[in-house]
Order: sequence, then C-alpha cells, then structure tokens
Amino acid sequence: MDKDKAAKRLDELREKINEHNYYYHVLDAPRISDTEFDQLMKELMELEERYPELITSDSPSVRIGSKPLTAFAEVEHTVPMLSLDNAFSEEDIAAFYRRLQKSLGIEQFEMVGELKIDGLAVSLYYEEGKFVRGATRGDGQRGEDITANLRTVWSLPLSLREKITAEVRGEVFMPRDGFVRLNKARQQEGLTFFANPRNAAAGSLRQLDPAVAAQRPLDFFAYTMINLSGDGSKSQWKILTNLKALGFKVNEHATLLNSLSDVLEYHQHISELRPQLSYDIDGVVFKVNELVCQEKAGYTSRAPRWAIAYKFMAEEGITRIRDIKVNVGRTGAITPLAELEPLLLSGSIIKRASLHNEDIIRGKDVMIGDTVVIHKAGEVIPEIIRVLPDKRSGREQLFIMPDQCPSCHKEVKRIPGEAALRCLNPACPAQAVERIIHFASRRGMDISGLGEALAAQLYHSGLVEDVGDLYALTLDKLAGLERMGEKSANNLLAALEQSKTNPLRRLLYALGIRFVGERTARLLAANFGSMSRLAAATYEEVIAIKDMGPQIAFSQQDFFQREETQIIIKKLKIAGVNFQEKREDVKESNLKGNRFVLTGTLQRYSREQAKEAIEQRGGQVLSSVSKNVDYLIAGEKAGSKLIKAKELGITVLKEEDLEKLLNG
Repeated sequence: MDKDKAAKRLDELREKINEHNYYYHVLDAPRISDTEFDQLMKELMELEERYPELITSDSPSVRIGSKPLTAFAEVEHTVPMLSLDNAFSEEDIAAFYRRLQKSLGIEQFEMVGELKIDGLAVSLYYEEGKFVRGATRGDGQRGEDITANLRTVWSLPLSLREKITAEVRGEVFMPRDGFVRLNKARQQEGLTFFANPRNAAAGSLRQLDPAVAAQRPLDFFAYTMINLSGDGSKSQWKILTNLKALGFKVNEHATLLNSLSDVLEYHQHISELRPQLSYDIDGVVFKVNELVCQEKAGYTSRAPRWAIAYKFMAEEGITRIRDIKVNVGRTGAITPLAELEPLLLSGSIIKRASLHNEDIIRGKDVMIGDTVVIHKAGEVIPEIIRVLPDKRSGREQLFIMPDQCPSCHKEVKRIPGEAALRCLNPACPAQAVERIIHFASRRGMDISGLGEALAAQLYHSGLVEDVGDLYALTLDKLAGLERMGEKSANNLLAALEQSKTNPLRRLLYALGIRFVGERTARLLAANFGSMSRLAAATYEEVIAIKDMGPQIAFSQQDFFQREETQIIIKKLKIAGVNFQEKREDVKESNLKGNRFVLTGTLQRYSREQAKEAIEQRGGQVLSSVSKNVDYLIAGEKAGSKLIKAKELGITVLKEEDLEKLLNG
C-alpha cells in the first residue's frame, strides 16, 4: 500500500474506531464485538508503524501510552477552577436557597442537580474539535499538564463531533470494580494498596509513564464547558445537552429541579441510590440553571455563590484492634491483618482489616490494643483510617513484622522496590494452600466446593502437593477426610472433571503466574493458542504483544522454566486438562449487542460461567442496572438490582430463560 492509500485508510480507521469507542465507552451500547474492534486497532497500529509520519494527535493509538515524562509542566487556567462551598444538612441547603432568592430577587428558579463524583477534576482544551491539552485543577489558578495520561482514558473523546474550540471540565474517576481489581493485582506484585478509588484515579493520572496510566481502569464524566468559538449556551442544562452531542459522557442522573423541596427530595433519592452505583460519590452538587442568574449571583474569592455541594456524611465506626496477625499469600507476600472487635458498618459485620505492609502500620502509628476509626474504602474494603491516641491506656503493644515466615519458618526478605516482606521459599505450605485456593476460584478453574478449609485439608493430609494432584483424587482418597461424605466427594470429583474443559485463558489465570491477571491471561491465550506454544515462547515474542511489558514477559519466562512448573504441567496434561484456546467466532452470535446484568444465586451456572457464555455469544455483562441494560438475569435471593430493573422496565429473565437464549 502506498503512502496516499495508507493516509486514506488511516482516516477511515480512526473515524471507525472513534465511533465504536463512543458507542462502547460513552453510550455503553457496543455495535461490534471486542474481536472486531481489536482487528481495527491492529490494522491501525500496523499502518502507523509503517508510516509514522502519518500519526495524528487524535489517533486512537495514543491511548496505549506514549513515552515516559521527566516532569509535569505547569498550566495556567484561562478561567480559574474554583472550589465549591459545602452543605451538610437540610438547614444549610435551605439557607443557601434563601440567599439565592434574595440575590436574584425572585422566589422560584430552576436548579440542576448533579452527582458529585469522587475523582479528580480536570480541564480539557480542544482546538477545532481536537483534544490538545489537559490539566489538573491544582490550586485553581494553575494545574499540572497531564495531557499524555488523559489521552489514555477511553471515555474521553480525542475528537469532537463539531470543530469547535472549547474548554471542557469534568471528573476522572475509577469504578469500584476496577479499584478492587487494581488492588488485587498490586497485592500479587507486593505493592502498596491504594486507599480508595479517588486516590487510585489521582495516582494514575500523575504517573510520569503514560503506559502505566493506560493500564488503569479510568473513566470520565464531563460536567461543564466554556465554548470559546463564540456560541455560548444559555443554561447549565443546555451545556450538558451540548456535551452529549459533542460525544462526551455525561452522568445520566443529572436532573432539573424547580423548588427547594425538589432539591431535598433529589438529595434523598441519590442517597438511597448511592450503594447501587458502580462508582463513588461523596455528595450532590446543586447549580442555578440559567447562566444569566449565575452571573447575577456572583462569586466569592474561592467559590461561586450559585452552586453548592451537599456532602454525604461518610459512614465510619470505632472499634478496637484485638491483635495483628500476618497472612502469607500465594506469591509469598507477608501481609499484616488487624483482628478487630466486631463492628456493624455499611450493612455488614467487620471483623478484620488489612494493614497492607509495615510502612502503613508505622505511618498510621497502629498498635495492638488501639482504638481506631474504620470505614469501607470504596464502600467495599474495610480500612483503618486513623488511630485515636487519646483512647490509649498504656497497655497497647507495638507490632513487629516477623523476620521468619510463620508457615515455613524460612527467612523473609524485602525485595528492593517492593513494599511487602516476602517469603521466597517455593515449598512454603501457606503459599501452596493459597495456590490451590486460587486455582479453584470462580475466576480460575471454578471448582465448586473446593474452598479454603478443604484446600488446607487436602494439602496437609498429603493428598495434594500442588494443583496438578487435584486431578488424581478419587472417591477412596477423599473418603478419609473429615466432613467429606460420599455426596460431597462425588460433587467435588464432578466439578474437577468439568473444569478440565475450561479454555486455556482460565487455566493460565488459575496457575497464578505472577503479574498475569485475567486480561493478560486472555491476551496470552489468544496470541499463542496453546500451552505448548506459550511455554516455548521467547521473551521477544511475549513483549511484542500489545500491552505486554517487560515485567510480564520476564515473569512468564521464569514461570515456565521452573522445574516445579514443568511437573505440574505434565500432571495436568496426563489428567486431560484442556491446553487449547478455542477461537470463538461471535460475528453471527444471537446475543450480539445485548447487555445483561446478573443478580442473585444461579443454580445451573456459576456467575463466571454465565458471564463467559454470554460474552462468547457476543453479549456484554455489566455490573450495575441502568436504562442501557437489555436483560436482568435474576437468580434466587435477587435484591435491589431486581427492584431497580422493574422500575426501569427492563426485561427480567429467569435462569432457564437465559439457557434458552444461549441455545438460540
């Protein structure tokens, strides 16, 4: 292909990819499968590699990350990014409303209610419809230039649907499920945890290496625009409408309000909705709708008088640390765990909280016996916020990290560049048990009935030394275990037999290769197709795959070269475990373009099996219910998601209905 034809094809590819990216990340309504999208990206990357002079600043290829920066440049905001005044009670909101009535000289006026996303505020500058610069809020007058990192956020448009020059402001955030996945991956790597999704989002955008930011699950909502082309909007509601038309993702829960009672009812509604959201919010923002009224209300030196943030009170609890123990993970990471006096918080009983590593313990000055304040980071993970030193009695004890592994009693070491202490003994019993648990997990080989207690019993009884031995279990061998009746034993053997048919990507994740999560396992399986090809792959072949860094390539090489790995692989092969990745063609799928949410307990499928079956047929499984969902699959004990689906008029199906859909 000559250069002119390449330039024309690149324009076509960029337009197609940007359009499909809009449907996937902004509208949550994909029009093509992931495989088809990946093929378009592959063709784009290959052409740009052949003709680097044809790469444009708005090419989708920039989303994978550019070269590392040495520092962030300073950016001066053309219009200051002011803070918002806060309200914490209905009385505060009523006083705010009365002040507006007085300053505007009218009794009633429209307001816009918007969710206060708990993320990082950013300013985006577009010239002739092209994204050219992005910055943090900073001190409101000056921020940091994080353009390279912002380009990696898929829901942030690099090209607008009109060629206007404008400044757009919004919030970059990390969804809760992405935050949990990120911290799990960091735990496997021996890295410190992010305290909450907001810190994770901010830390990701302030990475000097954009390739790191590109791997983080970031999202974006736009909430205001300054149109520098001259076509100004007359109201905040019109601004939100225009942002949608330009291709921005705007939060669907924004609404128009006509009175103080509407404002208070909206805050109550969002407060009740909050636990069902897939991202964190810390309040609701109320803005006067008409821009002429905003100008009349005016500003203080730090905040507009026409807007306010009605904050939620964070749910916290106070309890006491009974003890601090350490847990040995499957990669040998030694993690301190606070044993707490039980505390009811956000609807569940909290009995323990991870302290992550020694640096966290020292930084927060945590001692055994301390009274501490607890909350749930991201509404999910119990976290110790702070110690209450005035509650100390003098009987508290300093906790010292062990110098020996509590399981195998070998020396533990802190590897340079890592925060965690680590047991480096590959024969460590605790690691062996954790590897069995991980192998059998739902996202791994999904071996129903093989939980923590049974994994420990199988290992310590001598029946299972490594995961390869699981497939040599028999009814006679299991009969000698405590609390293992014939029915339970048969169920376990049936689950083991069923797991042999899992695709290669599940097996790779289950094997626990360091730095290889579900997405990486899927990429490795798709690119090599079989266990034998992957095991023989060179460092250069692995790193050549998009999104594969040196860390993963080195880890893959090390894993397959180990003698113990080769023994396990041989056992799995003899047992008849599937070593192939079946290439599914979903182009003619009957579920293509349909969006599903799963809730309740399913009987015929595990949650992971149902998700995989839907995705193999071109469907998409979402984590939360919204108007964009086509079907809710409701198992037993379905709760709030079922209620919301009915309110939105979403089709609700039982498990047997799902099976009919899967079978066409």
